[in-house]
Amino acid sequence: MGSTTSCCVSGSPKLRRNAHSRLESYHQESDLSREETGCNLQHISDRENVDEMNMECNPSDHPRASTIFLSKSQNDEVPCRNVRDKRKSLFINNHGTSRRKYSSCSTIFLDDNTVSQPNLKYTIKCVAVAIYYHIKNRDTDGAMLLDIFDEKLHPLSKSEVPPDYDQQDPEQKQIYRFVRTLFSAAQLTAECAIVTLIYLERLLTYAEIDITPGNWKRIVLGAILLASKVWDDQAVWNVDYCQILKDITVEDMNELERHFLELLQFNINVPSSVYAKYYFDLRSLSETNNLSFPLEPLSRDKAQKLEAISRLCDDRYKDVRKAARKRSSSTDNLCGIRWVPAILS
Repeated sequence: MGSTTSCCVSGSPKLRRNAHSRLESYHQESDLSREETGCNLQHISDRENVDEMNMECNPSDHPRASTIFLSKSQNDEVPCRNVRDKRKSLFINNHGTSRRKYSSCSTIFLDDNTVSQPNLKYTIKCVAVAIYYHIKNRDTDGAMLLDIFDEKLHPLSKSEVPPDYDQQDPEQKQIYRFVRTLFSAAQLTAECAIVTLIYLERLLTYAEIDITPGNWKRIVLGAILLASKVWDDQAVWNVDYCQILKDITVEDMNELERHFLELLQFNINVPSSVYAKYYFDLRSLSETNNLSFPLEPLSRDKAQKLEAISRLCDDRYKDVRKAARKRSSSTDNLCGIRWVPAILS
């Protein structure tokens, strides 16, 4: 009754024999070295180093690896545009002449966009531009195509697919309208758009495929479907997407999600450092393509909110700073400092 081994093994004679055989072999080979037994198992630290080296080549896993969409966007020569052709939100119309918005003592211009609360409209625009550069500057040599993402084999609508559907690159507006329709109907957040782009690049890296004019819609749909379930607390069901895309079936959505997860090797983790890297790279992409986030003057209500947030953070870390100050001034009792009033003659 008191024996742990008899309690755990008594139900299975086979387990009992295996347990005794392991014990006997352990006593017989206890004096043999690792080289003599021929056991050349790789240490766990070695496996971790190999994985870390492989992750450095994948921007969706490692924060130090450069994003794919930013490197592909730099391949195109951005034309030099006139100041008047830039975003109107960055300039002020002053008696017929445009002046750039700069902060001053009386007015402070801020864009309502942070890493924790991105602007939904402009984030979707930036993601659409990133997908556009993926399609435009794709690697046409040796690109592998999967049937699950082929729009001709799995159409999203009942309308006839044109013969040259896989030859004409979509425009930025077409990609933006497709993504915006899904996000508006499903009521998804801007953070979900950034996670969608991370999953898209992770799929291209893991599966070694390219996003083309013939598969970009289903790849983006699969990335949005997975990102909404991982990021949002109240995820959108697959049947809800069938209400948005009227001609697609639930079975097709389930199959798309299953294949997407298998190609990602079920790696749906997004570290905070990777998320922040994609956010700031999207901001860099927006500035390059004149999609800068709109600047608005700081209002009184927004200033009060910022002041309240600052005061809350200051109260939260006050105890931490007080504890650090005590540790740094632990020798004050040994050599005190005396202040002597100065005598001026």
